[in-house]
Amino acid sequence: MQDPNPLPWGALDRYQAHFIVKKKTDQGGSNYVARTILTTKGHFSAKTILKVTWDGSGSLARKLNEDATLNEMIAKQSIRDATIYVEPTDGAIRIRNKWKNHLDFGITKELFEIYDRIAGHIKQV
Repeated sequence: MQDPNPLPWGALDRYQAHFIVKKKTDQGGSNYVARTILTTKGHFSAKTILKVTWDGSGSLARKLNEDATLNEMIAKQSIRDATIYVEPTDGAIRIRNKWKNHLDFGITKELFEIYDRIAGHIKQV
């Protein structure tokens, strides 16, 4: 008898673009951890972003919160693209967003400009 609900095997159809900024970090790298907190209005597909703030304990989050132009640029994106994570890795800082399937995967010019602006702040910290 064949299982009516088979488990998927192999790689799942999920992709994620990582933007890497080479930067020496302090021990643990907690100064370079940040993520967006979105204040939204509406429900489901009509949900829009009202305000973007950055959550993090280091000076990078404070610097990103001070950049009003960056936060306005992020607020114009979709909820999925506006959810951005910044985290340290070995000898670098990674900027990424949520996982996407093959139909949604891609980086727009506007999203690239947002990541580039975040990378500039990382270099200054």
